[in-house]
Amino acid sequence: MNIPHLLQRALPFLRWFPYSGASLRADFIAGLTVALVLVPQSMAYAQLAGMPAYYGLYAAFLPVAVAALWGSSRQLGTGPVAVASLLTASSLTPLAAPGSEAFIALAIMLALLVGVIQLTLGAFKLGVVVNFLSHPVIVGFTNAAAIIIALSQVNKLIGVPMGRSESFMRDIWGVAGLVGDTHLPTLAMGATAIAIMWVIRKKAPKLPGVLIAVALTTVVSWQIGFERNATATLEQIADTEAHALLTEFVRTEARIREINEQLVARSADIKKLQKAGGDQAHAVATLNYEIELAKLQLKDSEDENRKHNRAVRSIVFEQVPGAAGEPARFHALGKLPAGVQSDGTQWRIARATSGSLKLSGGGDVVGKVPEGLPSVGLPKFSWDMIGSLLTAAIVISLVGFMEAISIAKAIAAKTKQKIDPNQELIGQGLANLVGAMTQSFPVSGSFSRSAVNINAGAKTGMSSVITAAFVLLTLLFLTPLLYHLPQAVLAAVIIMAVIGLINFDAIKHAWQANRHDGIASIVTFVATLAFAPHLDSGIMIGAGLAIGLYLYRTMTPRVAILGRHPDGTLRDAAVHQLPPSKIVTAVRFDGRLYFANVSYFEDAILDAVAANPEARALLVVGNGINELDASGEEVMHHVVQHMRDAGIEVSFSGLKKQVIDVMRATGLLDFIGEQRLFATADEALEAIHAEAAERGQDDAASPLRPVAARRFG
Repeated sequence: MNIPHLLQRALPFLRWFPYSGASLRADFIAGLTVALVLVPQSMAYAQLAGMPAYYGLYAAFLPVAVAALWGSSRQLGTGPVAVASLLTASSLTPLAAPGSEAFIALAIMLALLVGVIQLTLGAFKLGVVVNFLSHPVIVGFTNAAAIIIALSQVNKLIGVPMGRSESFMRDIWGVAGLVGDTHLPTLAMGATAIAIMWVIRKKAPKLPGVLIAVALTTVVSWQIGFERNATATLEQIADTEAHALLTEFVRTEARIREINEQLVARSADIKKLQKAGGDQAHAVATLNYEIELAKLQLKDSEDENRKHNRAVRSIVFEQVPGAAGEPARFHALGKLPAGVQSDGTQWRIARATSGSLKLSGGGDVVGKVPEGLPSVGLPKFSWDMIGSLLTAAIVISLVGFMEAISIAKAIAAKTKQKIDPNQELIGQGLANLVGAMTQSFPVSGSFSRSAVNINAGAKTGMSSVITAAFVLLTLLFLTPLLYHLPQAVLAAVIIMAVIGLINFDAIKHAWQANRHDGIASIVTFVATLAFAPHLDSGIMIGAGLAIGLYLYRTMTPRVAILGRHPDGTLRDAAVHQLPPSKIVTAVRFDGRLYFANVSYFEDAILDAVAANPEARALLVVGNGINELDASGEEVMHHVVQHMRDAGIEVSFSGLKKQVIDVMRATGLLDFIGEQRLFATADEALEAIHAEAAERGQDDAASPLRPVAARRFG
C-alpha cells in the first residue's frame, strides 16, 4: 500500500496499515485491559485535579484516541495523569474553589492553552525546548510531586476536611490535627482498597487490581449504605460558635453574589458607553475604577469565606432528636448540655447555603455521574485569565510532554520503533485541544497505562482507540454503577499509583554523576515542597538553577598546561607532575569559546605564558573547542597580537571545521597565518621545535619534543 509521504505526515495513523486480523485481536485485548484500569484511575485523577470525578471520564475519552491517532508511538497511553492533574489543581486553586463552575471553566481553558502550546511547538519542530527541563530537575520535581500527591489524599482516606491555603504544608499540618476525628468506615474502605491492590500487584500482577478494588468496595458501599446525608436549617445548629460562623458565612456568600452582580452590571454599562460613542472617557474610567474596587472586595470576601468554610467543616456535630415533632438539634461533639443525650449519629456540614445546610454523616462517594457524552464546543475564553494561566500552561506543556516522550522512548527501546518527538508533540497538543472542546482538563502520557498496554500485547495505536470506545460505553450506559464508589477508594488508587514515582536513588545518582546536577535536583525537590501548592514555582526555580549552573560550568571550562607523559601522550602537567619545556608552552582549552568565557580564556593563556617566560612559542590545543562566536574570535585575535608583541609565536592544533570557518570568514585565519594551523598537536610541536633549532635554540632536551623526533633525531 503506497501512501504518499505527505499524507502520512498529516495522518500518521495510516502507517498502521495494512492492518491484519491478528493485530486487531491483540489491540482489542490490550484496549480492553487498559480501559479496565483507566476508568477508575481517570476518576481518581479528576478528583486530584480538583474536578468532579466524572470529568475524568471525559478526559479519558477522545484525548486518548486523538493522541494515538496523531502521535508517533504506537503503544503510548495518553489520558489523565497524576502530575498534570496536580499541576492543574495547584495552578487553579488560588483562582477559584475546586469543583466550582469557575474552576471547571478554568481547567478546560488551561487544557486549551496547553494544547495550543504543544501543537505550536510540534508544528514548528521546537521539541528541543523540552531540554530546558533537565533530567535531574524532573527527577527532583517528580519525587516532590509524588509526595505532595500522596499527602493531598490523606484527608480523603481518613474522612476529615482539608483546608486550602497558600501553604500546602500548613494544610497538611491541619489534617494531622484532625487525625483524632478519623471516620473509621472511610478509613476501612481506603485501607481495604490499598490492601486489595497491593496483594494483586504482588501475587497476580496480570489482573486489573484497580478495577477489582473499585468494584468490590463500591458493592460494599452500596450494601451497607456507606453514604448518609441529611439537610438542616441554621436554626437547628445549637452550638454558639458554629452558629456564628455559619451566620457570617451565609452573609458573606450573599455579599459575594451581590458583588458579582455589580461586576456584571458595570461591565454591561461600559459596553453600552463604548457603543454610544462620543466623549465617554471619564464615565468609562469611573466604571473601571468601580470594577477594580469591586474585584478587591470580592477577593477579600472569598478569602474570608474560605476561612469560615474550613472552620465550619472541621466541627463534628452530635444529633439530638427533637421532642414532640420538633426538629432535631445539632451540638458540637463533646459539648452536649447536661441531661441531654444524642442518638449516637455524628454529622459534618458538607455545604452551607442561605436556605439550608447539607449534612454528611457517612463517607463521601462519587455520587450521581451524568449519563451521556460531554458537550462539544469551544471553552469559555477569558483574555483576563491568560496571564494567570500562561505560566502554568507552559509548565504543564513541557512537563507533560517530557513525561510522554520519555515513556515513548522507553517503549521504542523494546519495539525498535522510531519515535518522532515533534510528531508526538502534535499528538499531545491535539489531544489537549480536542479535550478542551469536550470538557477535559490537561492530559499527558501515562507510565502505568502504557506499561499495561504493551504488556497486554498492543501492536498499534488502535488499542487506544478501542480503550476510548470502552470509555464511551461507560459514559453511555454504566455511569449509574459508579454512584456508590467511595471517594476514599479513589484516594487509595491515587496513592498506590504515585508511590512508584518516588525514587530518591535517582537524586543520589544525579549527585554522583555531577555535583551541579545533584544540587539542581535537590533544590527542585525542596522548592517544590516549599512552594506547594504553587508547583510551577518549584520547577521553574529548578530549571533556572540548572541553566545557571550549566552557564557557570561553561564560563570556567577546564584549561590544562600540557606536558609529555612517559607513555608519549600529552597530558595535564599539573596532575601528572610533568616538567615544562623552555621551547614552547602548550595549553589545552576544553570548551566552546564564546562571550561568557572569553575573559577566562584570555586570562588562562596569559597566566600560562607568564609561568613559562623562557618559551618563545605558544601552542593552543583546540580539540575541545566546538564553537567560536564573535566575542571568542575577537579575543583570539587580541591574544595572538599580544603574544606577537611579546615575541611569542602562536600556533593552533586540532581546530574543528566550524571554528576554522569562523576564522576564515572574519579574516582571523589570514592574520594568524594558515601555516600556524596544524591537524594534530604532535605535528605542531614538531614544527615549533624545528623552528627553534633553526634559531639556534637547543631543543634536544625539550620534554614536549615529539617522541619520534627524540628517538630518531
